[in-house]
Amino acid sequence: MRWLDHREPIPESLRGAVIALGNFDGFHLGHQAVAREAIEWARAEGRPAIIATFDPHPVRLFQPDAPPFRLTTLEQRQELYLAAGATAMLVFHFDAALAGTSAEDFVRVLLAERLGAAGVVTGEDFTFGKGRAGNRARLEQLGREAGIAARAVAPVMDNGAPVSSSRVRDALREGDPQEAARLLTRPFAIRGVVEHGDKRGRDIGYPTANLAIEHYLRPKFGVYAVTGRLLATGEELQGAANIGVRPQFQPPKELLEPYFFDFSGDLYGQEIEVSFHHFLRPEAKFDSLDALVAQIDADCERARALLAGAG
Repeated sequence: MRWLDHREPIPESLRGAVIALGNFDGFHLGHQAVAREAIEWARAEGRPAIIATFDPHPVRLFQPDAPPFRLTTLEQRQELYLAAGATAMLVFHFDAALAGTSAEDFVRVLLAERLGAAGVVTGEDFTFGKGRAGNRARLEQLGREAGIAARAVAPVMDNGAPVSSSRVRDALREGDPQEAARLLTRPFAIRGVVEHGDKRGRDIGYPTANLAIEHYLRPKFGVYAVTGRLLATGEELQGAANIGVRPQFQPPKELLEPYFFDFSGDLYGQEIEVSFHHFLRPEAKFDSLDALVAQIDADCERARALLAGAG
């Protein structure tokens, strides 16, 4: 799948595409509806289908101190867009220059001249251009002038409210990964490279694969039933993971620490993806290591049962 940068010339074979235009960080049910409209439109006309995203997220430019909130990395998005049927992923590099681009130039210069778009699909609430001056009606008007057809997709409603990334984030912060997965159509997953740690888990019989949380949203800290995927081989694993600051040990350090059942291989330096399925309990500090181990025993037993569908 092609990975395009809006600042670079687009290959001639991808000009005339239909572009799904939005941020599409979580790629939840609402985002999928916009992408599906673009892909079906493109296929009906024999055109390439491109799903666009913005990186860094615009919030990072305007609120650089905002807490981490990303639901996916660009690599994860690329895989999701490919699975949806897109021909390519287009990354709008969001910086001061792009933020200062007028709505008119966004359509005429970027979409029409540089990208050669034949059509664009957005959500009904999509805004663009300097000061968010462009909206759905403005996109349709400017598109007509530039030879670009525009369509908008209504929000996907769920329990009386639109599906949104905010709802997904709220569910994760509240310790409800199942609700987040329902809105995303897949579990929330953190991807990273396994780092060397202080080997505390190995000392107590539960060796963990330590991952930095980096720019991902912080779900409710605690212990979860998880699955893991080794990106190099595709091997799937089951386990229990703590995400948080490890109150039992000093100094505090934010980490995702999955322990995978019945696995004894060396994961250091490997890239893995950890998916969150069930919240088991909040983080806690125990009176002794024996008490901690007893609790981990219980956590793993419950996680096994839940992941087997028996809990």
